[in-house]
Amino acid sequence: MTMNKLMRTTLLSMAGVLAVSSAHAQQRYRPPPGAHPDRVYFGDPHVHTSLSMDAAAWGTRLGPDAAYRFARGEEVTSFKGWKAKLTRPLDWLVIADHTDGYGFYTRLQAGDPWIVDEPIGRRWYELLQQGDLRTVTDELIKGFSQGGMPWDVASREMLAPGWEQTIKAAEEYNDPGQFTAFIAYEWTSLPKGNNLHRVVIYRDDGYKAIQTLPFTMADSEDPEDLWKVLEIYEQTTGGRVLAIPHNGNWSNGQMFSDVTLTTGVPLDESYVTTRKRWEPLYEATQIKGDGEAHPLLSPDDEFADYETWDLGNLDYTEAKTPDMLQYEYARSGLKLGLKYEAEFGVNPFQFGLVGAGDSHTGLPGQEEDNFMGKHSSSEPDAERWETPFRVADIGRTEGWQEVASGLTGIWATENTRAALWDAMKRRETYATTGTRMAVRMFGGWNFGPGDDQRSDYVDYGYDRGVPMGGELHGAEEGQSPAFIVAATKDPIGANLDRVQMIKGWRDREGNLHEKVYDIAWSDAETRRPNAEGKLPRVGNTVNVAEATWTNSIGDAQLTTVWRDPDFSPTEQAFYYVRVLEIPTPRWTAYDAKRFGITMGPEVPMLTQERAYTSPIWYVP
Repeated sequence: MTMNKLMRTTLLSMAGVLAVSSAHAQQRYRPPPGAHPDRVYFGDPHVHTSLSMDAAAWGTRLGPDAAYRFARGEEVTSFKGWKAKLTRPLDWLVIADHTDGYGFYTRLQAGDPWIVDEPIGRRWYELLQQGDLRTVTDELIKGFSQGGMPWDVASREMLAPGWEQTIKAAEEYNDPGQFTAFIAYEWTSLPKGNNLHRVVIYRDDGYKAIQTLPFTMADSEDPEDLWKVLEIYEQTTGGRVLAIPHNGNWSNGQMFSDVTLTTGVPLDESYVTTRKRWEPLYEATQIKGDGEAHPLLSPDDEFADYETWDLGNLDYTEAKTPDMLQYEYARSGLKLGLKYEAEFGVNPFQFGLVGAGDSHTGLPGQEEDNFMGKHSSSEPDAERWETPFRVADIGRTEGWQEVASGLTGIWATENTRAALWDAMKRRETYATTGTRMAVRMFGGWNFGPGDDQRSDYVDYGYDRGVPMGGELHGAEEGQSPAFIVAATKDPIGANLDRVQMIKGWRDREGNLHEKVYDIAWSDAETRRPNAEGKLPRVGNTVNVAEATWTNSIGDAQLTTVWRDPDFSPTEQAFYYVRVLEIPTPRWTAYDAKRFGITMGPEVPMLTQERAYTSPIWYVP
């Protein structure tokens, strides 16, 4: 790709954006120098509005303004007429609309001659007049991903108005100290229908962000070209930006591939160094399946098969095969990163974890008892559980398989773009499936029993070790890393079942391994591991018919100091924490109760919500 092509992202008019810059943007709290992050801020780093072509095709009419109002706790009216409102407001939001086709669907619906003069455009327009949204949407996605669109949906005339609207809304709703609205977009790479999307998030205000247009799939499908454009943006504006890869379960083995996309050659030092710079985080869970682990990759992990989507790629043109899986899931990607660390001294997959919705309704912040669905046609009604999400030759994904996930917790010093973005950059984040439990993790060499009970354990953890997202180096003879771990239940949610440490490592022969340790659990006086070391299940209080549960089992808080009993100072390793709640009703149980319906026996009615922290790495 030529530099001229990369520089297609030219300067835009700033007048409209500057006019809505928040008047209070400079009146913000500043923490004392050296203050440690003392609060977790919950938000959704991936939501779509009517500006996204596919969201609008599914029926979404809520734009960025409505999405921000909803995230901040206001009531809005959904596509199906629901008075939608979050149980609790979010602290921050990333609206990441697809830039390819900004506003395309609105023009299609209006019968714009530029679109309907093409035969496929005329066909789609006529189907819309007949109310057939699903056919139009499926064909739009397939045409987009397979390069079958006869229009330039990433032209300047398409991009500029949508980008200006995106920035204007973010500036208007950003309220430093109270609510953070990030400027962002989703780069929608779909080579052969395989999902390589990235959410691009700016640290900056509209004055900088408006100076260039977003990168698009029409510009290039290669992540290496995206990274070049991000470099140009920073050099041109003095701004800061990062990219978060989409949950890789629809990439058919491409997300953590061991060869480059365009040339097909093995990854080299330049590639791994550049990827590490621009992609410090990874989306580990969302509506279209959980991406932490897969049961075929982690057969000894009894909790690995959680909300698994493994049928095929994004447009369902190619079925999944087992050999693809290791290049798609977070835990496997973290393990693969150790191989490149050993070869190049740089780990391209040294990422922290985030959870997101990827909702295409304009309604962020998924909740089991208030689940608004992936797209407008899967908003609540009595039929959504049996309405297929997608049907194709390779198989079908059912409506009930959608997941009410997820959210991201960020440990930061204040609720501002700068503070939250900086925390994302240093990977001080964790993913949840929607619960708002608080989880902290510190690693060091000198933590000991009882340190988790110190009143100043947070300051102690920062001063004597590193938080989630950090690195440990240089073990001395006889040392092994120790971790302070603390988890507290969601204030209005379920008690905790257990805390687990997930370890991955590379041995001296270059083989990759993993192990799951139960390190703290509820009801410890009566609940003990059996002779094989397996911890019994926590129990179940769910009344499915009434969609209720009780906190008569589990604990409100679990803390511990855990030291690795299997540590070798010569072996690279990573450690991250997984926290499980006790069983609670899944969104399908709430729907069955709400609509008085009986679902098929294949439909799960229970869930165990969970959190995944960003890892801490040991580098010899």
